[in-house]
Amino acid sequence: MYLIRGQSNIELFREKHPKDSFIATIGNFDGLHLGHKEILKNMLSIAKRKKLKRMVIFTEPHAKEFFAEEISSVEAPPRISPWRDKYLSLKKNGVDVAFFLKFNSNLKRMTPEIFADDILGNLQIRSLMIGDDFKFGKDRKGDFNFLVNWGKKKGVDVLKTETFKINDRRVSSTRIREALINNDFEEAKILLDRPYTFSGKVVHGNQLGRTIDVPTANLWLPKTNLPIKGVYGVKIQLENRKFLGIANMGLRPTIGGTMPVLEVHIFNFSEDIYGQRIQVEFCFKVRDEKKFSGLDQLKEQIKKDISYTLNTFDSNLWKIP
Repeated sequence: MYLIRGQSNIELFREKHPKDSFIATIGNFDGLHLGHKEILKNMLSIAKRKKLKRMVIFTEPHAKEFFAEEISSVEAPPRISPWRDKYLSLKKNGVDVAFFLKFNSNLKRMTPEIFADDILGNLQIRSLMIGDDFKFGKDRKGDFNFLVNWGKKKGVDVLKTETFKINDRRVSSTRIREALINNDFEEAKILLDRPYTFSGKVVHGNQLGRTIDVPTANLWLPKTNLPIKGVYGVKIQLENRKFLGIANMGLRPTIGGTMPVLEVHIFNFSEDIYGQRIQVEFCFKVRDEKKFSGLDQLKEQIKKDISYTLNTFDSNLWKIP
């Protein structure tokens, strides 16, 4: 999959793909859920018929994340997955080109006319598939009807995406965030078409876990909030090996933490895996994160958490695959 990193690299993209034509879609694609996959499937059907390739245009950060930094009253939605996982999911699903368009002050001020002519008009798009509620451009003045009229002038077919539903409810990133916040990992799994996971590189922490006999693998987290907070029973994948474990996602208030960290204790494991990438699958919630009076009380609670987690895995017959 070819990645266009920002508007400044459109010309390089055109040089490398001079004869290609595309069907494109625009969206955040957070989590790449079943609704997104349905769009990609519909695009593939048209692409085969018209001999086009598939392009996905997405902004980073999410527009609401950008506005949250500018306006304190605006709250950024929790991110289902970081943009690296989004990129890998698009690649896995056979997308030919991903256009990573940085959402910044320039894009915020860009009129729909300039966005359509200077960006969409230079991407060799022949078909464009978007939702009829899609808004873009300065003051969100661009919409589906605007693009339909623009497309007629430019020879671009503008198509409407159909709403994809499960149990009479639209499949959306918002619905998945709600499921994760409510610890309904089965619902999230259905909507995502896969278990909810977070992958990251193991980094050095403060080594506190070793001092209380519970060594942990610490994962770097993105600046954006994730929709999970607390202690969870998890499955861990390290290369081709799988393990069971317990993880804490949070600030670690007992030791005065200020930045969110994902700490993973892998059961029956003692290897040095610093610098390696692991994937963590969240299976069930154990408890909320809380502040304890000291390390002794924290250690005692962790022992109870581990016992509860092991018993829950056993009672559900969740063994290492």
